[in-house]
Amino acid sequence: MSVGLGIFGTSQDSAGNSKNGWIDALVLVGIFTLFGGFLGGLARPLFLLGCLAVAISALRRGIYAHFQATLLLYTFTPFLRRMVDYGAGYESMGLMLVGPLLALLVPVFDLRRLFDGREPLDERLGPLALAGVCVLYTGMVTLIAGQFNDMASGLLKCMAPILYAAVLVYRADRDELLDAAVRAFYIILPVTAIYGILQFMQPQPWDVYWMQMAPIPSIGYPLPYEVRVFSVLNAPAAFATYTAVGLLLVTFLRTGWVSLLVMAPSSLALLLSLYRTAWVSLAVALLFCLLFARTRLKSQLVIIALIAAGFGALTIPPFSDVIGVRFASISNGSKDGSLIERFEQYETMWLLPDSSLFGKGFGGADVLTAGTTAVDGMIITCWQMMGIVAGLLCLCSLGWAIALAVYRSLRERSREAVMIGAVAMFNLAQIPFANILFSEAGFLFWTYVVLLPTAFHPRSRIP
Repeated sequence: MSVGLGIFGTSQDSAGNSKNGWIDALVLVGIFTLFGGFLGGLARPLFLLGCLAVAISALRRGIYAHFQATLLLYTFTPFLRRMVDYGAGYESMGLMLVGPLLALLVPVFDLRRLFDGREPLDERLGPLALAGVCVLYTGMVTLIAGQFNDMASGLLKCMAPILYAAVLVYRADRDELLDAAVRAFYIILPVTAIYGILQFMQPQPWDVYWMQMAPIPSIGYPLPYEVRVFSVLNAPAAFATYTAVGLLLVTFLRTGWVSLLVMAPSSLALLLSLYRTAWVSLAVALLFCLLFARTRLKSQLVIIALIAAGFGALTIPPFSDVIGVRFASISNGSKDGSLIERFEQYETMWLLPDSSLFGKGFGGADVLTAGTTAVDGMIITCWQMMGIVAGLLCLCSLGWAIALAVYRSLRERSREAVMIGAVAMFNLAQIPFANILFSEAGFLFWTYVVLLPTAFHPRSRIP
């Protein structure tokens, strides 16, 4: 196996798969950045067709190119949606957000091999299958309730990442996919970080328009220094999660001054998101890395660097004003409205466990609203959407996938295996407070937790 060491590079893996899928996606992003606002409503269906074209073009060069293209589409599509909405008027359903989901489904046809009996079933398909059954049950409940739009949107957002992860089980090599991810994050992290910092200082007109129209009260106010940074994504949670995972992969799987340059603005932007769940989850992942000799020194250096960045940000106004207040809220939970609201949700679930015995379907969690849910955390979300039994099974599927990834990383102990375990621990810490099943969060979760096989198995011959 040959893993390229360049920042972007034009290398190919041992199976001849190109790792330049980010180029296709960037071309599409550039075109719609320049012209999307002038195309009016026509831009939305054209973008969906563009996502399919990018996915097909990238997949012809290999699964790693396709993964890179999809990762960039997930990152930049919310920004393009805002650009188009600013020119053509706000569209509440978020049609353009379907583009990356369609791109994920392009290689799913390879799963037909599971029905011909020639390919042995991989153990890693177990959590995926269990989660898929729970999602299909939720779709059935939503259909019975007559909420057809919610059913279609919810099934697409949940099933596309699960099906794509099943494809990766057979087609992707762990080290090669991680290398492809790092190459993509070398593009994503500096762009999203710089845009996020500028967004905090002076939000752009399309961001202001979207903040005024979208029903998301947690993103702050469309005024200088009062925005919770969401950069080119659609919420502070999504931005902070992608930034934290990208920082993990880039800092541990690359060395040199370029990684430090990427880390500096990304760390500040992560703090400006004010998303404490990502901060805590990143700390858990770094503590996990301390357990291994191959990553112990790097994790110590990263922890010191992040602490230094935090203290530095606390000394630079106006960054210090908002970040300092957010840090202070961690140690003063009795006055933290967000934390109190979350505990109230859990208290309600505890006192009224049978209030959602069979679930309320996707509409019960409001998965259509700008990529967010009306409740916080997978536990509450599963309870409301799926009911007690199916919700517990869905949580078991997440725990099963995380446990397998952590167990295999503990056994193998290579740098790449530790990173998979660290990403799994990152998501474990998010479960009580964030949603890791839908859309971009589901893509980021399932993609990595399925990358560690129990034992070596022959690579797929499917091109």
